[in-house]
Amino acid sequence: MRAITAVLLVLSLAILAVEPALAQAPAPPPPYGMPISLEQAKKILAGAEAEAKKNNWNVVIYILDSGGQPVAMQRLDGAQWGSVDVARDKAYSAVAFRRPSKAFQDAVGQGGENLRILKLAGASPLEGGIPIVLDGKIIGAIGVSGVTSQQDAQIAAAGAAALK
Repeated sequence: MRAITAVLLVLSLAILAVEPALAQAPAPPPPYGMPISLEQAKKILAGAEAEAKKNNWNVVIYILDSGGQPVAMQRLDGAQWGSVDVARDKAYSAVAFRRPSKAFQDAVGQGGENLRILKLAGASPLEGGIPIVLDGKIIGAIGVSGVTSQQDAQIAAAGAAALK
């Protein structure tokens, strides 16, 4: 009887130890939806452009559909041409992995085993790419490049918010 009580006690403690870890598991990312339309992309571009111009930031804004294909790109006057590829990479990372590119930036910043991300094809470790979610589904992504990563993300968020 003592053996059974001891086993039950150990199992109870094991369950209590695992339960908080399960409760803290991140929610799964939203599923993919129908690809973003050109009209939706135009609204997002307008919102992002307004945020960039309000702050006098010369950036590139890139929008991909839910399959990772280009829908729209805008390079504001004075934006460096190198930002075209960076903005596209940020948007691709966000739509391919269904999470903001900042998640990769934060992970790489922690170092250690997270540095393996640098070899993960399509994962941009630079903030500024975010999935575009409509009705709980990813319809595309926006990537912005040209100023600091935080400022790029601010512009991307303003663009995505313009769709709602």
